[in-house]
Amino acid sequence: MPAHPLAAPLLSGNRRALAQAITLAESSRPAHQREAQSLLSEVMPHTGNAVRVGLTGVPGVGKSTFIEALGLQLADAGHRVAVLAVDPSSARTGGSIMGDKTRMPALTVHPSAFIRPSPAGGALGGVARRTREAALLCEAAGYGVLLIETVGVGQSETQVAAMTDVFVLLTLPNAGDELQGIKRGIMELADVCVVNKADMDSAAARQARSELSAALHLLTPHSASWQPRVLSASALTGKGLGEVWQAVQEYVSDAERVQQKRHAQTGAWFEELLREVAWNTFLSGVNVDELKAVRERVLAGELTPVQGVAAILPSGFGE
Repeated sequence: MPAHPLAAPLLSGNRRALAQAITLAESSRPAHQREAQSLLSEVMPHTGNAVRVGLTGVPGVGKSTFIEALGLQLADAGHRVAVLAVDPSSARTGGSIMGDKTRMPALTVHPSAFIRPSPAGGALGGVARRTREAALLCEAAGYGVLLIETVGVGQSETQVAAMTDVFVLLTLPNAGDELQGIKRGIMELADVCVVNKADMDSAAARQARSELSAALHLLTPHSASWQPRVLSASALTGKGLGEVWQAVQEYVSDAERVQQKRHAQTGAWFEELLREVAWNTFLSGVNVDELKAVRERVLAGELTPVQGVAAILPSGFGE
């Protein structure tokens, strides 16, 4: 099979080729998907060497500002940094503002950084449907640090933890109120908690760290070999960013832990894609008129949803 025309420039670190490759992977057209998978197969041996960091937090916590400050610090230190920022899509129109580049102006123009905003497109988990493929393409292009920003914090945001090595949860100094709005599932998955904007009120930041530490000790740790770190930082002044990166490095220094985590993530990704293909296969073979008729009976109250599904898939509810 001939080499894909984007493979060589991508592997050489060409940012334009990387952008084109991600656009190809994000396309929903079958021909583009086949081409994207061919490209991924070709560059796959050059992936897996980056530190993958997922970041989430409540609205107003300053995710973009924090990511830019951390990204600049890492880029200035010699790292090649890729930011995959997922913007929320309109549930009504499907549109997305895609404003992350405007919120990270300094990092956008840094020669050692690459920023790619992508629309969530209705996908759950706070990440875009093809974020995993985009991450692999960034690794193939030689980016050693991947920062993946989710659309926000909520029960569905846990998906970003299923594709990164380290999951960072950002909170505000008023942690008493913040803890009420943060779902337990997010707290249980956090490897590092950071009280951002600590410069605004140092006393409140210290109190927030104390409350977060207490809350984390009440939860069952998701890793027997890692106790989640609770830190404070200021993206505005840069104070504490070094400690955050040190915690990330400490986590990934255990190669066996990271390898086991990535192995589990790959298995989960396979099962997720299998369900997606199975669903699409079912839809392609179902009688549309019959499906519509059964759905109308369910909406009319003539059938329960379970009875409706059984009418379409009689073997789906075995005794």
